[in-house]
Amino acid sequence: MTCRLGIDVGGTFTDLLLFNGTSGDIHLLKTPSTPQDQSLGILTGIQEILAETGIAPADVQGVLHGTTVSTNIVLEEKGAKVGLLVTENFEQVLHLARSQTPGPLAGWIIMEKPDPLADLEHTRGVPERVNARGEVVKPLDEGAARQAVRELLEAGVESVTISLLHSYANPAHEERLAALVRELDADVPISLSSQILPEFREYERTLVTVMNAYVRPRMRTYMEGFEEKLRAIQFTPHVNIVRSDGGLMSVARASESPVHTMLSGPAGGVSGAAFLAALAGHPNALGFDMGGTSTDVSMVQDGKPTISRQTMLGYYPIKIPSVEVHSVGAGGGSIAHVPMTGALRVGPESAGALPGPACYGKGGELPTVTDANVVLGHLPPSLLGGGMMLDIKAAEEAVAKVGRTLGLDVYQAAQGILDIVNENMFGALRLVTVQKGLDPRDFALVAFGGAGPLHGIAMAKLAGCFPVIVPPTPGVLSALGFLYSDVKNEFAQTFVRNVEDVQPGQISEIFERLGREARGWLKEEGIADSAQTLSFQADVRYFRQGYEFSLDVNPETLTNGGLDDLASRFGTAHERLYGFRLEQPVELVNLRAVGTGQVDKIQFPKFERQGPDPSAAIAEQHRVYFDGNFHPTNIYDRARLVAGNRLSGPAVITQKDSTTAIHPGYVGEVDEFLNIIIYPEGQGPGQQG
Repeated sequence: MTCRLGIDVGGTFTDLLLFNGTSGDIHLLKTPSTPQDQSLGILTGIQEILAETGIAPADVQGVLHGTTVSTNIVLEEKGAKVGLLVTENFEQVLHLARSQTPGPLAGWIIMEKPDPLADLEHTRGVPERVNARGEVVKPLDEGAARQAVRELLEAGVESVTISLLHSYANPAHEERLAALVRELDADVPISLSSQILPEFREYERTLVTVMNAYVRPRMRTYMEGFEEKLRAIQFTPHVNIVRSDGGLMSVARASESPVHTMLSGPAGGVSGAAFLAALAGHPNALGFDMGGTSTDVSMVQDGKPTISRQTMLGYYPIKIPSVEVHSVGAGGGSIAHVPMTGALRVGPESAGALPGPACYGKGGELPTVTDANVVLGHLPPSLLGGGMMLDIKAAEEAVAKVGRTLGLDVYQAAQGILDIVNENMFGALRLVTVQKGLDPRDFALVAFGGAGPLHGIAMAKLAGCFPVIVPPTPGVLSALGFLYSDVKNEFAQTFVRNVEDVQPGQISEIFERLGREARGWLKEEGIADSAQTLSFQADVRYFRQGYEFSLDVNPETLTNGGLDDLASRFGTAHERLYGFRLEQPVELVNLRAVGTGQVDKIQFPKFERQGPDPSAAIAEQHRVYFDGNFHPTNIYDRARLVAGNRLSGPAVITQKDSTTAIHPGYVGEVDEFLNIIIYPEGQGPGQQG
């Protein structure tokens, strides 16, 4: 028996999905997260899912673990004391940051720069200098370097960052400094900017390397503890950690470069959304992942998640490859309140897992989005397949507080809470579409997460993006997405040249070297040569422009007259994104090789269509509040729905990991892969006329 286990740790629940490669069965489990130590919740979940399925620990060959450990360390400011070594006279690089204002109006008044993760008192400048061409202008002063290292070690730094000027062009001085640190302390973790981000822009390169050093000691402790707990229950499969770009890496690599796991969890959801949307015949889709604490919105084009080279974590701009996800503080646990203005607000504060929404019965008294759904009947009286009973009376009492303040009855107040949170989430959807020059009506909407299917139709109505696709396991889609991930890494070199001045041979040589580095890394990760693939990209901009974006390239084409085509493609892409193009030279900035190691994927089962009548799946009937009125509504057990079933709204579909609401005037059809495809009545396939 061959089984693989995907694990996604969220702020409220930890999701586990176990795939039996022999039978094709999929087993899922949600268990409360344990923020004090994520591995405790994971261990509980593993023991429960193995007990439920009767699968022996030895039969699980692989574990794919998405983690928020590194993210939480940064957001909670609980990282290591970092020592920073920089080129002499560049000690304030983190303090200077970028003079970019956060808002268009009066932004300079409220500009906030992030507090450096390495204090100035733990920063030392080292006499040395390398220019942008990689030429040594000033040799490394090893005597001064040793003294600087001694001072940092005596100050009790727990992790060391080395980020020297232009080290992306020549890392020799960084590597020598690292050797000096190891001579004085062989155990202290060292992060080199030339390894973490070998690209120009000193602030971004230093920041991401310092962030790596900041989280590295605690991440290593977590990983060691996680593996130790697994061994304690005789559970010893091969463990991979999910990267922010949706790829995989070993535990050892994750311990060395934890900064690449900052968006680990959301990446799995986007990968799963991309896969299932393509199966449903919609390669262009928007991912709508609504959990208990936040909502993540993403985009899939041509079946592939959109990858960004820079993202924000709090106030920190981190330049790492990551699935492009926009997050908003809106989830099932978001708290509704009425401030002094008298206008209803929802979030970003969350009730979390403890005490949680009032309906959880764990001491929560504040009204949340989940409570509003309970009051309206969109949520059944129990969750997690009956494993978690909801306190309907407590939910009504909590929501009624908001109603009394606003002069509304409890149902109007509940509907108002949902309307507000939906508008908040719609703002994030606009960011990934309209702001990029794209029409949301050209995309399907994949609704997942514990609360996504409840709000999917509301989102689609606001954005005009149909159909709504509800996966078979929406509440654990991130965990499912991990099972479709490949081992992956990127290797880049800064190469700033006008396209018209480039010698094709130069590009060919650089891409060849980067490709070798990628293949070498994949080999170290245990990937056979036959399972390795390479793709190549170029970061391109107009001459002297301050920003760039990536285009896929073929090195052979580039060396045979393809540079003019690259410039033309850039102009077209620039016009689509910004609405104009310039008669200006086009400039290469970075060249990149992406190495991918193919791993065995699970084969998603396909089912034969049966009749449209879903009545065999009706569990009960309730009165449910939609659009200002109560409607008699069938409650369906999703486990009893079969391919070909058609469900006319209003309808509520319950399952172990999530709940789906189909509003009046909408129809859902179960496809061959057991996705529920929802259209407005009369608009879906086979509904016209």
